[in-house]
Amino acid sequence: MLRIQKYLIIATAFLVSVGIVGCGGGTTPPAGAKPAYCVSIEQLAAKLGLSVQKAGTPYYELTNANNRVLLFLNDSGRVYVNGRAVGSVGTVRQVGGSYYISELMVPKIRGYLATSYNPPGQTGPSPKIPGALTGLVVIDPGHGGRDPGATSYLGYYEKDINLNIGRKVASYLQQQGIKTVMTRNSDTFIELNDRADVANRVGADLFVAIHADSNGDRLHRGYTVYVSRSASWASKKTGQNIESSMANTGMSSKGMRNADYRVLVRTKCPAVLVECGYLSNPSEAALLYDSQFQDRIARAIADGIVRSL
Repeated sequence: MLRIQKYLIIATAFLVSVGIVGCGGGTTPPAGAKPAYCVSIEQLAAKLGLSVQKAGTPYYELTNANNRVLLFLNDSGRVYVNGRAVGSVGTVRQVGGSYYISELMVPKIRGYLATSYNPPGQTGPSPKIPGALTGLVVIDPGHGGRDPGATSYLGYYEKDINLNIGRKVASYLQQQGIKTVMTRNSDTFIELNDRADVANRVGADLFVAIHADSNGDRLHRGYTVYVSRSASWASKKTGQNIESSMANTGMSSKGMRNADYRVLVRTKCPAVLVECGYLSNPSEAALLYDSQFQDRIARAIADGIVRSL
Protein backbone atom coordinates (compact mmCIF):
# COMPACT_ATOMS: atom_id res chain seq x y z
CA MET A 1 0.00 0.00 0.00
CA LEU A 2 2.82 2.44 0.88
CA ARG A 3 4.50 1.69 -2.44
CA ILE A 4 1.26 2.45 -4.36
CA GLN A 5 0.83 5.74 -2.50
CA LYS A 6 4.42 6.65 -3.34
CA TYR A 7 3.81 6.04 -7.07
CA LEU A 8 0.59 8.09 -6.95
CA ILE A 9 2.42 11.03 -5.39
CA ILE A 10 5.15 10.86 -8.04
CA ALA A 11 2.58 10.65 -10.87
CA THR A 12 0.61 13.61 -9.52
CA ALA A 13 3.77 15.69 -9.23
CA PHE A 14 4.63 14.84 -12.84
CA LEU A 15 1.19 15.87 -14.14
CA VAL A 16 1.38 19.18 -12.36
CA SER A 17 4.92 19.82 -13.59
CA VAL A 18 3.94 19.39 -17.25
CA GLY A 19 0.82 21.52 -16.87
CA ILE A 20 -1.81 18.83 -17.39
CA VAL A 21 -3.94 20.36 -14.67
CA GLY A 22 -4.35 23.51 -16.80
CA CYS A 23 -7.57 25.47 -16.26
CA GLY A 24 -8.82 22.95 -13.75
CA GLY A 25 -6.33 24.04 -11.11
CA GLY A 26 -2.71 23.43 -10.18
CA THR A 27 0.24 25.71 -10.74
CA THR A 28 -0.02 29.02 -12.57
CA PRO A 29 1.43 28.81 -16.09
CA PRO A 30 4.60 30.79 -16.90
CA ALA A 31 4.11 34.42 -17.88
CA GLY A 32 2.87 34.65 -21.47
CA ALA A 33 2.17 30.91 -21.75
CA LYS A 34 -1.25 29.61 -22.79
CA PRO A 35 -2.79 27.50 -20.00
CA ALA A 36 -3.16 23.82 -20.90
CA TYR A 37 -6.55 22.60 -22.10
CA CYS A 38 -7.91 26.15 -22.26
CA VAL A 39 -9.12 28.54 -24.93
CA SER A 40 -9.11 32.31 -24.90
CA ILE A 41 -12.40 34.16 -25.19
CA GLU A 42 -11.49 35.09 -28.77
CA GLN A 43 -10.69 31.46 -29.62
CA LEU A 44 -13.93 30.31 -28.01
CA ALA A 45 -15.90 32.77 -30.14
CA ALA A 46 -14.15 31.65 -33.33
CA LYS A 47 -14.80 27.96 -32.65
CA LEU A 48 -18.51 28.70 -32.12
CA GLY A 49 -18.92 30.98 -35.13
CA LEU A 50 -19.44 34.01 -32.89
CA SER A 51 -17.76 37.37 -32.58
CA VAL A 52 -16.89 39.36 -29.47
CA GLN A 53 -19.30 42.29 -29.62
CA LYS A 54 -18.84 43.68 -26.13
CA ALA A 55 -16.22 43.20 -23.49
CA GLY A 56 -16.37 44.67 -20.02
CA THR A 57 -15.47 43.89 -16.47
CA PRO A 58 -16.45 41.26 -15.58
CA TYR A 59 -18.31 39.93 -18.62
CA TYR A 60 -18.05 39.23 -22.34
CA GLU A 61 -20.79 39.11 -24.95
CA LEU A 62 -20.40 36.84 -27.98
CA THR A 63 -22.94 37.06 -30.79
CA ASN A 64 -23.87 36.18 -34.33
CA ALA A 65 -27.07 36.72 -36.28
CA ASN A 66 -28.85 33.98 -34.35
CA ASN A 67 -27.28 33.79 -30.90
CA ARG A 68 -26.07 35.75 -27.90
CA VAL A 69 -23.74 34.26 -25.29
CA LEU A 70 -22.88 36.04 -22.03
CA LEU A 71 -19.78 35.00 -20.09
CA PHE A 72 -19.32 36.32 -16.56
CA LEU A 73 -15.68 35.86 -15.57
CA ASN A 74 -15.84 36.88 -11.93
CA ASP A 75 -16.03 34.48 -8.96
CA SER A 76 -18.97 32.06 -9.31
CA GLY A 77 -19.45 33.40 -12.85
CA ARG A 78 -22.14 31.91 -15.06
CA VAL A 79 -22.68 31.28 -18.76
CA TYR A 80 -25.93 32.28 -20.47
CA VAL A 81 -26.95 31.29 -24.00
CA ASN A 82 -29.86 33.23 -25.46
CA GLY A 83 -30.98 34.23 -21.98
CA ARG A 84 -30.76 30.70 -20.58
CA ALA A 85 -28.34 29.81 -17.78
CA VAL A 86 -26.26 26.81 -18.89
CA GLY A 87 -23.88 26.49 -15.94
CA SER A 88 -20.74 27.84 -14.34
CA VAL A 89 -17.95 29.36 -16.42
CA GLY A 90 -15.49 27.40 -14.29
CA THR A 91 -11.93 28.41 -13.50
CA VAL A 92 -10.77 31.53 -15.31
CA ARG A 93 -7.11 32.35 -15.91
CA GLN A 94 -5.68 35.63 -17.17
CA VAL A 95 -2.43 35.53 -19.13
CA GLY A 96 -0.94 38.47 -20.98
CA GLY A 97 -4.15 40.46 -20.93
CA SER A 98 -6.26 37.57 -22.30
CA TYR A 99 -8.78 35.48 -20.39
CA TYR A 100 -8.77 31.70 -20.72
CA ILE A 101 -11.45 29.16 -19.79
CA SER A 102 -11.70 25.39 -20.14
CA GLU A 103 -11.97 24.17 -23.74
CA LEU A 104 -14.81 21.91 -22.53
CA MET A 105 -17.00 25.02 -22.67
CA VAL A 106 -16.90 24.86 -26.49
CA PRO A 107 -19.12 21.76 -26.92
CA LYS A 108 -21.19 22.71 -23.90
CA ILE A 109 -22.14 26.11 -25.33
CA ARG A 110 -22.50 24.73 -28.87
CA GLY A 111 -25.22 22.39 -27.63
CA TYR A 112 -27.39 25.37 -26.68
CA LEU A 113 -26.89 27.53 -29.77
CA ALA A 114 -29.93 28.20 -31.93
CA THR A 115 -30.22 28.32 -35.70
CA SER A 116 -32.50 31.34 -35.45
CA TYR A 117 -32.57 33.79 -32.57
CA ASN A 118 -33.62 37.42 -32.45
CA PRO A 119 -33.85 38.53 -28.81
CA PRO A 120 -36.41 41.29 -28.30
CA GLY A 121 -34.94 44.48 -26.92
CA GLN A 122 -31.32 43.49 -27.64
CA THR A 123 -30.55 46.84 -29.23
CA GLY A 124 -32.95 48.88 -27.09
CA PRO A 125 -36.68 49.43 -26.79
CA SER A 126 -39.01 48.49 -29.62
CA PRO A 127 -38.77 50.77 -32.67
CA LYS A 128 -40.90 53.84 -32.36
CA ILE A 129 -44.03 54.02 -34.49
CA PRO A 130 -44.84 57.73 -34.99
CA GLY A 131 -47.91 58.70 -33.00
CA ALA A 132 -48.39 55.18 -31.58
CA LEU A 133 -46.76 55.64 -28.18
CA THR A 134 -48.21 58.03 -25.65
CA GLY A 135 -48.34 58.23 -21.90
CA LEU A 136 -46.67 59.60 -18.81
CA VAL A 137 -44.44 57.33 -16.74
CA VAL A 138 -43.09 58.17 -13.29
CA ILE A 139 -39.68 56.62 -12.60
CA ASP A 140 -38.86 56.25 -8.91
CA PRO A 141 -35.18 55.52 -8.11
CA GLY A 142 -35.41 54.03 -4.63
CA HIS A 143 -33.73 55.49 -1.53
CA GLY A 144 -31.48 58.58 -1.74
CA GLY A 145 -29.93 61.21 0.49
CA ARG A 146 -29.72 60.05 4.10
CA ASP A 147 -31.26 56.72 3.09
CA PRO A 148 -28.52 54.82 1.21
CA GLY A 149 -30.47 51.59 0.85
CA ALA A 150 -28.41 48.40 0.84
CA THR A 151 -24.63 48.44 0.89
CA SER A 152 -23.21 46.23 -1.83
CA TYR A 153 -20.63 43.47 -1.47
CA LEU A 154 -18.17 45.91 -3.09
CA GLY A 155 -19.00 48.73 -0.69
CA TYR A 156 -21.06 51.11 -2.84
CA TYR A 157 -24.66 52.14 -2.09
CA GLU A 158 -27.91 50.97 -3.62
CA LYS A 159 -29.23 54.55 -3.92
CA ASP A 160 -26.58 55.40 -6.53
CA ILE A 161 -27.29 52.33 -8.68
CA ASN A 162 -31.03 52.99 -8.55
CA LEU A 163 -30.53 56.57 -9.73
CA ASN A 164 -28.18 55.59 -12.57
CA ILE A 165 -30.57 52.94 -13.90
CA GLY A 166 -33.61 55.17 -13.40
CA ARG A 167 -32.07 57.98 -15.44
CA LYS A 168 -31.25 55.57 -18.25
CA VAL A 169 -34.79 54.16 -18.27
CA ALA A 170 -36.23 57.68 -18.49
CA SER A 171 -33.89 58.53 -21.35
CA TYR A 172 -34.90 55.46 -23.40
CA LEU A 173 -38.58 56.14 -22.85
CA GLN A 174 -38.18 59.76 -23.93
CA GLN A 175 -36.55 58.55 -27.14
CA GLN A 176 -39.80 56.68 -27.80
CA GLY A 177 -41.86 59.82 -27.33
CA ILE A 178 -43.06 58.85 -23.83
CA LYS A 179 -43.12 61.57 -21.20
CA THR A 180 -41.33 60.80 -17.94
CA VAL A 181 -41.13 62.30 -14.47
CA MET A 182 -38.42 61.33 -11.98
CA THR A 183 -39.32 61.30 -8.29
CA ARG A 184 -35.69 62.27 -7.71
CA ASN A 185 -32.95 63.18 -10.15
CA SER A 186 -30.16 63.64 -7.61
CA ASP A 187 -29.00 62.22 -4.29
CA THR A 188 -32.09 63.46 -2.45
CA PHE A 189 -34.20 61.86 0.27
CA ILE A 190 -37.89 61.54 -0.63
CA GLU A 191 -40.51 60.12 1.73
CA LEU A 192 -42.30 57.00 0.49
CA ASN A 193 -45.71 58.67 0.56
CA ASP A 194 -44.36 61.60 -1.42
CA ARG A 195 -43.03 59.30 -4.12
CA ALA A 196 -46.48 57.85 -4.72
CA ASP A 197 -48.04 61.31 -4.48
CA VAL A 198 -45.87 62.48 -7.39
CA ALA A 199 -47.54 59.92 -9.64
CA ASN A 200 -51.00 60.83 -8.36
CA ARG A 201 -50.39 64.55 -8.74
CA VAL A 202 -49.20 64.44 -12.35
CA GLY A 203 -51.83 61.89 -13.41
CA ALA A 204 -49.28 59.26 -14.41
CA ASP A 205 -50.21 56.30 -16.59
CA LEU A 206 -47.59 54.11 -14.92
CA PHE A 207 -45.31 54.16 -11.86
CA VAL A 208 -42.07 52.14 -11.90
CA ALA A 209 -39.82 51.93 -8.83
CA ILE A 210 -36.17 50.93 -9.33
CA HIS A 211 -34.36 49.04 -6.56
CA ALA A 212 -31.61 46.47 -5.94
CA ASP A 213 -31.95 43.55 -3.55
CA SER A 214 -29.83 42.21 -0.69
CA ASN A 215 -29.73 39.08 1.42
CA GLY A 216 -27.59 37.69 4.23
CA ASP A 217 -26.89 34.66 2.04
CA ARG A 218 -24.50 35.74 -0.71
CA LEU A 219 -25.67 32.91 -2.97
CA HIS A 220 -28.99 34.65 -3.63
CA ARG A 221 -29.07 36.09 -7.16
CA GLY A 222 -31.51 37.25 -9.81
CA TYR A 223 -34.03 40.00 -10.49
CA THR A 224 -37.58 40.21 -9.15
CA VAL A 225 -40.62 42.24 -10.24
CA TYR A 226 -43.27 43.15 -7.65
CA VAL A 227 -46.88 44.27 -7.85
CA SER A 228 -49.28 44.74 -4.95
CA ARG A 229 -51.56 41.94 -3.80
CA SER A 230 -54.57 43.84 -5.12
CA ALA A 231 -52.79 44.82 -8.34
CA SER A 232 -54.86 45.77 -11.37
CA TRP A 233 -54.71 43.87 -14.63
CA ALA A 234 -52.60 46.69 -16.09
CA SER A 235 -50.09 46.42 -13.24
CA LYS A 236 -49.79 42.67 -13.70
CA LYS A 237 -49.42 43.06 -17.47
CA THR A 238 -46.63 45.59 -17.03
CA GLY A 239 -44.92 43.43 -14.42
CA GLN A 240 -45.01 40.40 -16.71
CA ASN A 241 -43.64 42.40 -19.65
CA ILE A 242 -40.76 43.80 -17.62
CA GLU A 243 -39.99 40.41 -16.09
CA SER A 244 -39.88 38.90 -19.57
CA SER A 245 -37.71 41.68 -21.03
CA MET A 246 -35.25 41.46 -18.15
CA ALA A 247 -34.39 37.92 -19.25
CA ASN A 248 -32.41 39.55 -22.08
CA THR A 249 -29.88 40.84 -19.54
CA GLY A 250 -28.64 37.30 -18.97
CA MET A 251 -29.57 37.42 -15.29
CA SER A 252 -31.77 34.77 -13.73
CA SER A 253 -35.36 35.60 -12.87
CA LYS A 254 -37.01 35.13 -9.50
CA GLY A 255 -40.34 35.85 -11.17
CA MET A 256 -43.13 38.31 -10.51
CA ARG A 257 -44.27 38.46 -6.89
CA ASN A 258 -46.85 40.22 -4.74
CA ALA A 259 -45.94 42.64 -1.96
CA ASP A 260 -47.82 45.59 -0.53
CA TYR A 261 -44.98 48.09 -0.66
CA ARG A 262 -46.25 51.56 0.12
CA VAL A 263 -45.33 53.00 -3.27
CA LEU A 264 -47.34 50.22 -4.95
CA VAL A 265 -50.39 50.57 -2.73
CA ARG A 266 -50.68 54.37 -2.61
CA THR A 267 -50.43 55.01 -6.34
CA LYS A 268 -53.71 55.40 -8.22
CA CYS A 269 -52.17 54.29 -11.51
CA PRO A 270 -50.68 50.88 -12.40
CA ALA A 271 -47.45 50.39 -10.43
CA VAL A 272 -44.54 47.95 -10.38
CA LEU A 273 -41.29 47.69 -8.43
CA VAL A 274 -38.19 46.14 -9.99
CA GLU A 275 -35.40 44.61 -7.88
CA CYS A 276 -32.56 44.61 -10.42
CA GLY A 277 -30.36 42.00 -8.73
CA TYR A 278 -28.62 41.20 -5.46
CA LEU A 279 -25.99 43.64 -4.21
CA SER A 280 -25.03 41.03 -1.60
CA ASN A 281 -24.01 38.58 -4.34
CA PRO A 282 -20.38 39.19 -5.43
CA SER A 283 -21.12 38.47 -9.08
CA GLU A 284 -24.22 40.65 -9.35
CA ALA A 285 -22.65 43.41 -7.25
CA ALA A 286 -19.93 43.68 -9.89
CA LEU A 287 -22.47 43.67 -12.71
CA LEU A 288 -24.69 46.33 -11.16
CA TYR A 289 -21.68 48.60 -10.71
CA ASP A 290 -20.79 48.29 -14.41
CA SER A 291 -22.21 51.20 -16.45
CA GLN A 292 -22.65 49.04 -19.55
CA PHE A 293 -24.63 46.46 -17.62
CA GLN A 294 -26.76 49.19 -16.01
CA ASP A 295 -27.53 50.25 -19.56
CA ARG A 296 -28.58 46.70 -20.43
CA ILE A 297 -30.96 46.59 -17.46
CA ALA A 298 -32.42 50.00 -18.27
CA ARG A 299 -33.07 48.99 -21.88
CA ALA A 300 -34.87 45.85 -20.73
CA ILE A 301 -37.07 47.75 -18.27
CA ALA A 302 -37.84 50.40 -20.88
CA ASP A 303 -38.73 47.75 -23.44
CA GLY A 304 -41.15 46.13 -20.98
CA ILE A 305 -42.77 49.51 -20.33
CA VAL A 306 -43.08 50.27 -24.05
CA ARG A 307 -44.81 46.93 -24.62
CA SER A 308 -47.28 47.75 -21.87
CA LEU A 309 -48.41 51.21 -23.00
